[in-house]
Amino acid sequence: MKTIAVLGSTGSIGTQTLEVVRENKSLRVAALAAGSNITLLEAQIREFHPSIVAVWQEEAAAGLRSRVRDLDVKIAAGMDGLIEIAALPGVDTLVMAVVGMIGIRPVIEAIKAGKDIALANKETLVTAGHLIMPLAKAHGVQILPVDSEHSAIFQSLNGEGREQISKIWLTASGGPFRGRKRVDLTDVWPEDALKHPNWAMGQKITIDSATMVNKGLEVIEARWLFDVDLERIQVVIQPQSVIHSMVEFADGAVMAQLGTPDMKLPIQYALFYPERKFLAGERLNFAKLGQITFEEPDTETFLGLPLAFDAAKKGGSMPTVYNAANERAVSKYLHKQIRFLDVYDIIAECMDNHTVIEHPTVEEILGAEQATYEFIESRW
Repeated sequence: MKTIAVLGSTGSIGTQTLEVVRENKSLRVAALAAGSNITLLEAQIREFHPSIVAVWQEEAAAGLRSRVRDLDVKIAAGMDGLIEIAALPGVDTLVMAVVGMIGIRPVIEAIKAGKDIALANKETLVTAGHLIMPLAKAHGVQILPVDSEHSAIFQSLNGEGREQISKIWLTASGGPFRGRKRVDLTDVWPEDALKHPNWAMGQKITIDSATMVNKGLEVIEARWLFDVDLERIQVVIQPQSVIHSMVEFADGAVMAQLGTPDMKLPIQYALFYPERKFLAGERLNFAKLGQITFEEPDTETFLGLPLAFDAAKKGGSMPTVYNAANERAVSKYLHKQIRFLDVYDIIAECMDNHTVIEHPTVEEILGAEQATYEFIESRW
């Protein structure tokens, strides 16, 4: 029996994690945490019987306590609640599926407590990879990627020496606007950007896919996860979303992980690694698929990718600014306060305005995030 805790249980990754739990009686849920979807969270509590649950706002926690007063479950709130769950005795793996930099401190505490991390929170490594990866190594903790691309790389590296990596190929679908130019994107709105051709994801990550900021974040994350130079990470458009990523080795061999676009596969792989379990669902039919195609990313139109490489090269606190600026810009775009192309302008101006802090602490990372938010609000 493996015991897990899920932070972000009502989001896309969290709900799919619990679908995996339903199909695997060898998994037990000890703790859950969520944001504002209290109705779904209550249903999850009644189904999975965690001993502790956390929500972000104390007011929401009070309401949840009332709703589940017939159950033996502790309801905590805020960062203290997330940290308590992260270090909960008896938990083997923490599934980190919350969105945003609030994931950094719980991940650090979980590592210190000896928990393996099934990581679906990009911001943790994008902004604090220089802190997280050495800490995980020092505590003998595994960081198991849940993103489909990073899971594909992780799987392709099985049995291979990291020193033999020549190149990492991160694949991208191209999103809903693949093939369009800047002139075509002046009047696209959230309802257009949210129509991803292959994946069913949350709103934030779907917009990030449309701007290719998501792929930029994955580049930075891959740099930390697999300890490779940026020059050895390359993005290629693979519109069918069949090849989830590839690794090229020193001898020219390329290993790739293929599969249908189903996030339950990388989730389950992370939870049971190194064991593979049966997973119900559609299988690839290569005869019906017919072809797998590739394209160069259009970095003149989709600026999220070159901006990410620029942020990663400058290093220090700059990836934090890239991430924070995008987070606030996407929120404004979803509320139709700005246009699609304004997302890039906001990220670029925030980066231009920032003075890099080398090797930032957690406090400095969060400070850079807040300063970026304030700069945006003063301008837009």
